[in-house]
Amino acid sequence: MIVTILDVVIAGLLMGGIYALIAVGLSLQYGVARVLNIAHGEFIMIGAFITWSLFTIVGINPLVSLAICGPIVFTIGFILYRTLFTRLRTSSASPAAFEGSSMLACFGLLFIIQNLAILIWGADIKGYSYLAFPVKIGGAVFAANRLITLGFAVAIGLVFYLFLARTRLGKAIRAAAQDPVAAGLMGVNIKHVLALCFGFGALMAGFGGTLISMSYNIQPTMGLEYTVIAFIVIVLGGLGSIPGSLLGGLLLGLVGSIVTYIQPGLSLVAYYVIFMLLLLAKPTGILGK
Repeated sequence: MIVTILDVVIAGLLMGGIYALIAVGLSLQYGVARVLNIAHGEFIMIGAFITWSLFTIVGINPLVSLAICGPIVFTIGFILYRTLFTRLRTSSASPAAFEGSSMLACFGLLFIIQNLAILIWGADIKGYSYLAFPVKIGGAVFAANRLITLGFAVAIGLVFYLFLARTRLGKAIRAAAQDPVAAGLMGVNIKHVLALCFGFGALMAGFGGTLISMSYNIQPTMGLEYTVIAFIVIVLGGLGSIPGSLLGGLLLGLVGSIVTYIQPGLSLVAYYVIFMLLLLAKPTGILGK
């Protein structure tokens, strides 16, 4: 019984670490840049496929690929905001109009990125074996790559949180999230900071894609499921709250693991039920204001 509980808890934390990481990126994009990025999962998919290509074709270690995929996906996100979303922001009549038009643009990005991925990598499911040997923890057995994934996901999330809390740029980002007009009057370059936020959100997605590819099979249509999960996590933790996204991701991973143990295949249904109950009972989330 104790081994079973340990198995369920650790399995939930393993998946929850990835959920937390990808949700942090989406929380930053919506909480600060005000872009409800429906295509967030496609950036995860890009990171996963770049890692797969580097490992299978060039032989680069997936953990080393974090330092390659992250900057690539960050650059894509930064350029997209400075071109597409900045144009939409300046031409929109109100912040609400910008949110609506940017969400429609993200729908377009979703299909464009997804179809480009199919053209480049094909539509087949792909995967590779990396550090797949078993590790025993208290009687429960886990693949080493999943334990490493959890460690890196938590470490990246904490480092990013410290970056936002302690650095000058992090303070500028938080100021832009609270009041972009006042932050601009205080000397913050709002256009640049918002583009950085969208780029950092893409960066987290790219990291998440690399870590996912280490433990799971990948395909060009994988993004939407992770986008939905990221939305549920940021609602659970509180919109715009980075600590809330980290906590919400771990909690959702635990819930998914428990539901999968009881009835495999119903984890996504459980996520939707939690999502709807939260909207009814506490729409601000656990740490939301």
